[in-house]
Amino acid sequence: MGTITLISLAILALLVGAISLLIWQRSKGKRIPLAVIFVLGFFAVGLGGIIGFVHKGEDYQAYQKLQWHTLAPEKIAPLVADGYTVFVDITSDWCSICQTNKAEVTHREQVVNALMADKVILMQGNWSEADSTIAGYMRHEGVPGTPYNKVYGPRAPNGIVLPSTLTIEAVLNGLAQAKAL
Repeated sequence: MGTITLISLAILALLVGAISLLIWQRSKGKRIPLAVIFVLGFFAVGLGGIIGFVHKGEDYQAYQKLQWHTLAPEKIAPLVADGYTVFVDITSDWCSICQTNKAEVTHREQVVNALMADKVILMQGNWSEADSTIAGYMRHEGVPGTPYNKVYGPRAPNGIVLPSTLTIEAVLNGLAQAKAL
């Protein structure tokens, strides 16, 4: 656990302790306003919810295991003929949708695990700067810009174009549809 998480848990424990102490003191006849207990309870529930949301058990560093190859369009068909599934990601550093796709989909543990499956090859073209290979591929695909994702495989040798704004389901379905039986 990180330092921020430990601090958050300590604060949560202090809030719960303070609420318990105030309730105990109130039961002994001390004049403790209920509003104070409710406000502290509200903060405790909110902080607990935030901690639970942030730490829902997912490995947020899983994407670092992905091994991206530089886009090589001429290698896609031979790889597919050999039974591989090829996931193509055309991205750029300045593309906000591309960054959102990474954060919300391709860097999520569930998708990372699917992309790391046997016989899945990852190809990425980063179009942050001019690149004739990416430009030629995009021209061939008839697409003007980023983001662009396509999955090729034995059951989809011509590829399955994924939506510009990716979803976990779209990526997983595309991989499943393209893979060999």
